[in-house]
Amino acid sequence: MKIISLFFTASLLVVILSSFLSCSKDKVPNYIDPNCIDTVSFNATVLPIMQQNCISCHGVGNSTGYVFSNHTNISNQSNAIIGAMQNQGFQLMPIGGPQLPDSTIQAIKCWIAQGKLNN
Repeated sequence: MKIISLFFTASLLVVILSSFLSCSKDKVPNYIDPNCIDTVSFNATVLPIMQQNCISCHGVGNSTGYVFSNHTNISNQSNAIIGAMQNQGFQLMPIGGPQLPDSTIQAIKCWIAQGKLNN
């Protein structure tokens, strides 16, 4: 009986401590990328990048499976977009290269880090 009581007490202590620690973890501020000083505008920065470099192959009605014509589609596929722009886990895009400038990729990465705002 003492073993069961001890086990129950230890289990309860673990639950209480894990709950406490998870709450304090939520209070830790988000990491801010030092390269993302200014808020990146979707309409002024991200959408024009996509229109200039991606929309010719990834527009409405294409057969690639990716459509980058609006905020929702771009936001939902942002990890694939960055992966393709950096040739990490995806084919390098734009197809045939060359890789987009680092500043262009950084702008997209900042927009993602800032919450993929529709601004």
